[in-house]
Amino acid sequence: MLERMSPVIAVSCYGEPAKWGAWDTDAVLLHRAYVDALQDVGAAVLLVPPGATADTVRSIVDRVDGLIIAGGPDIDPNLYGEEAQPTTDRPRTDRDATELLLYPAARARQIPVLGICRGMQVMAVASGGRLVQDLPSAGYGQVHRDAPGTFEEHGASFSESSLVAQILGTDLRVNSSHHQGVDDPGSLAVTGRAADGTIEALEDPQAAFVLGVQWHPEMTDDRRLFAALVAAAN
Repeated sequence: MLERMSPVIAVSCYGEPAKWGAWDTDAVLLHRAYVDALQDVGAAVLLVPPGATADTVRSIVDRVDGLIIAGGPDIDPNLYGEEAQPTTDRPRTDRDATELLLYPAARARQIPVLGICRGMQVMAVASGGRLVQDLPSAGYGQVHRDAPGTFEEHGASFSESSLVAQILGTDLRVNSSHHQGVDDPGSLAVTGRAADGTIEALEDPQAAFVLGVQWHPEMTDDRRLFAALVAAAN
């Protein structure tokens, strides 16, 4: 009897200056927490670098069983028809371009998709939506990030019939680290919100597993979202 092979999950990653050992250079990298979370639930991990061409993206998506669009810097507001505000990060155009190829390619192949923080925002923009460039100045009352690299804990509530509620229940304490959020989800459905109205979960009810979350489950010990993604990828 053949042993079942681990599902391969592609994860988008950063292109940033980095320093290690004797090196101080541009690097393709990802927080190890994503890799640990996926390996903990039996997945094989494939990193997709920013700057991948359309042909490369198609080749990758044809060979993997699922996709995570990871967290990271702000999306270029020009992609949803706005000028950048002073608080918006400098654009990572190569990463934006790659992830906006990855998401529709994964949808076309009908493999499961999980978007995390920026990843959920990419899903919204790719679906015709737009973002709130700065939650505090837009009047959202809850603190979702005190400073870059820090996390704030708050509650989130999910629609009873949603995929996210099936996995996590209808209420959860989540760990946020973002100053932007989704304003218009485009063709996706809003299935979770924080108390101040910030969108915390998006999904496509017509798909078996297409889910975006605004928090960072990889930075916790809760592996349920990753386990559900891997189960859907099997």
